[in-house]
Amino acid sequence: MILVVDSGATKSDWIALDEKGEELFVTQTLGLSPEVLTREVIEDRLANNFDISQRREEVTQLFFYGAGCGTERMKNFLKGIFKDFFPKAKIEVREDTYAAIYATTKIGHQGIVCILGTGSNCSYYDGHQLFQKVTSLGYILMDDGSGNFFGRKLLRDYYFHKMPQDLGIKFAKEYELDADVIKDHLYKQPNPNTYLATFARFIIENKNHPYCKGVIDKGLQQFVNNYIMQFELATKVPISFVGSIAHFLQDELATVLERNDLILGVVRRRPIDGLVDFHRSTI
Repeated sequence: MILVVDSGATKSDWIALDEKGEELFVTQTLGLSPEVLTREVIEDRLANNFDISQRREEVTQLFFYGAGCGTERMKNFLKGIFKDFFPKAKIEVREDTYAAIYATTKIGHQGIVCILGTGSNCSYYDGHQLFQKVTSLGYILMDDGSGNFFGRKLLRDYYFHKMPQDLGIKFAKEYELDADVIKDHLYKQPNPNTYLATFARFIIENKNHPYCKGVIDKGLQQFVNNYIMQFELATKVPISFVGSIAHFLQDELATVLERNDLILGVVRRRPIDGLVDFHRSTI
């Protein structure tokens, strides 16, 4: 059995295939980012999924594409966990950017591929190899234009009294904004980046409000400036995106790209379907 996994910071999509490429089951776990989770938490998330834990002895290959897997140390950390959990499997761990590439760009074609979900990232693909200009330092320092980026902006503006009053009242009704609750999630609970990203729903649902329009436009432009424009060929090749932020803000994204003379390529909310098609072609 072959397992193909696309893991973001919030959730992981799992699809199991047999040796002919036929789908056996589809399931989800919470995100498995090695940058923010301990071995014990990751093992619990695997063990608590019925489909995965019950059939783990049947797995012969695991292709895992994950947020937080950009360094050898993090890849090896996850490989060690997976080797113990899937004892008969050949394990391959790659960063989630490869999933985005395989889901949006044909082999042999050039393009820039971006992730705009809970976190953010950007890579150039020359048709065969992936190149990155920016090494991610995680959600605290980077992740421009992402869900946690917008969540952090909303919380800051609310507490600094920069959010318009009408929107602030609505924001307070939809979320628990007690300072102790927020600080507990950010500094004591696991996945603070995922917690911040939960607030991005508000900016999407209210994206026609002038304040939200401005925040969205500025955040996406910042992503373009800091990530996409690092590449000399940025204005010559299509720019594709995966992730919920890119999906729900497609129109706003198209506007920002057009303003910067950039070519919008494919936008996918979830790369897993395109990723599975890629692996079927290699069976």
